[in-house]
Amino acid sequence: MAQQTFSGSAPAVETPAAGASAGTAAKTAPKFQAPKKKKKWIKRLIVIVVIVALLAGLLAMCSKKGTSAISGAYLPAQAQTRDITVAVTGPGTIKPNDTFRATTLVRGEILSAPFEEGDTLSKDDVLFTIDASNVEDAIRQAELGVEQAKDTVERSRAGVDSSRLSVDSAQLQYDSLLRTRNDNAEDRQVKANAAGVVNKLYVDPGDTVSAGTPIADILDRDNMKLTVPFHSVDAKSFTIGQSATVQVAGTAETLYGSISEIAATDSVGLGGTMTRNVTVTVSNPGALSPASLGTAQVGSVTCAASGPFAYSESKQLIALYSGKLETLNIQEGDRVYKDQVVGEFEEKDFQDQIDAAEIALKNAQIGLTNAQISLRDAELALENSENALQSAKDNLDDYTITCPIDGTVIEKNYKQGDNIDPSTASATGGSAFMAVIYDMSRLTFDINVSERDVVQLSVGQKVSFTADALDSAAFTGVVEKININGTTVNGNTSYPVTVAVDGNGLDLAQQGLLPGMSVSANIIVEEVGSVLAIPVDAVNRENGGTVLVALPGALDENGNLTDLTKTEQRQVELGRNDSEYIEVLSGLEEGDTVLIKNSASNLLDAMMGM
Repeated sequence: MAQQTFSGSAPAVETPAAGASAGTAAKTAPKFQAPKKKKKWIKRLIVIVVIVALLAGLLAMCSKKGTSAISGAYLPAQAQTRDITVAVTGPGTIKPNDTFRATTLVRGEILSAPFEEGDTLSKDDVLFTIDASNVEDAIRQAELGVEQAKDTVERSRAGVDSSRLSVDSAQLQYDSLLRTRNDNAEDRQVKANAAGVVNKLYVDPGDTVSAGTPIADILDRDNMKLTVPFHSVDAKSFTIGQSATVQVAGTAETLYGSISEIAATDSVGLGGTMTRNVTVTVSNPGALSPASLGTAQVGSVTCAASGPFAYSESKQLIALYSGKLETLNIQEGDRVYKDQVVGEFEEKDFQDQIDAAEIALKNAQIGLTNAQISLRDAELALENSENALQSAKDNLDDYTITCPIDGTVIEKNYKQGDNIDPSTASATGGSAFMAVIYDMSRLTFDINVSERDVVQLSVGQKVSFTADALDSAAFTGVVEKININGTTVNGNTSYPVTVAVDGNGLDLAQQGLLPGMSVSANIIVEEVGSVLAIPVDAVNRENGGTVLVALPGALDENGNLTDLTKTEQRQVELGRNDSEYIEVLSGLEEGDTVLIKNSASNLLDAMMGM
């Protein structure tokens, strides 16, 4: 406009050039020639007046245009009390409750496909059966292999049991020979079984003696035992080691000894009295023999009857070993002590038998090890056969395709009689899916929520959303799941939030809400009522939260900004917000006017640049 105004004034600017032509004509007409200085002054005055008029008009136009530009660059808004709904927003895509896309890894002719598109199916309903004759043959072969492997295992186990018995038998033989050798080494020695005097010898060195043959009689003549009865009542009060005196019958000799034995049971004495035998041991003064008799007294108690003396020890030494008596170091009349070695038998040679038994044991152990290896091999073969059978049976399951969900058939791409080969389906233009089933019992969708907003969400919060394809028709739902497995891109993390749509999925589909449709969701975090709020666009967050406030005189009677100098940047404390308005906690009062920069107009910036 300024350029047009300037060019429209051009004829007036050219006026002095017209005056110059008239002056030239005047020089040729002397009658009308005016004084030269006077004409120049008039011409200059006219030019000045025209320029002043043009500048005044231009300034007036600029002033009017500038006021209009300022008014258009800012939009006024008042701080008012209103309700705010805090919500987290985001886009999503509708999907069914569950989806099954039927595929197969096997190939063959489809024998049955008893369903059509639009049919409602239940879980485990058969979708397709594929010819599995080759797999059934493989199953029969695998079953035969399993039976043969079981027979081999049983035979191997029997072999292990037999080998184990052989090992046990060889071990017993070997151990028996070792024990015999050790026992023989002990039994070869002839030891006195009592202390005393050798009364009689039955064998001589060099004799061959069998086990159990008497070798010698040993008597202890230094000590004599007298066994006599005491009344049972008295005997029960006696103790082993208690002192006693003995009277030798037919003499006036008194001997001193001690009780060495008390019978455990009673017997009937003379006159029917109950007695108990007590044995007293005394030293032999030299004249006592088993033919001597005597009585005993313990304290003030005298025995009930006399009894015979006996040698303290009178034992027969018996051979415990069979063989040649190599040495015998005693003679009749010699004194011996208990366990004294008095002779020794010639040693027998057991080593050859032990060596043979050891070899037999090792061979039996090797046989057991080989049998166990054969058993493990047989068991491994059985396991492989069973795995092959199970694999064949599993493959047979692959030839029957069932529906794992309740749902509606969306696509059916193969029918009875078709041949399917998944390895060539895509190359020949066939579908990758034999059928597609949707569980439309309910609908869901996911939205990605930033890490700053996800902390405000919880399961069960209400959700409102609109479908773009349905002219923004409104629907509702609830937050069903907040997935903590976030995705980070360029340092910002977002989390998928699942929303369950209210209502039955089939009914919603009748209303036009279909899987795959795009929706815009608002997750309602908080409904805030009656707070002072201003438009979100009025806040300059780069300065820590400031607003441009219109002071008195900044607006005209129509509410348009006319004087930018009568405004101020004011710091405000902000609270909650929705997509349009934000709560003001301090810094403004109700009725204050804030200015929103009109991003659609850059005229003011252009004017400021000029």
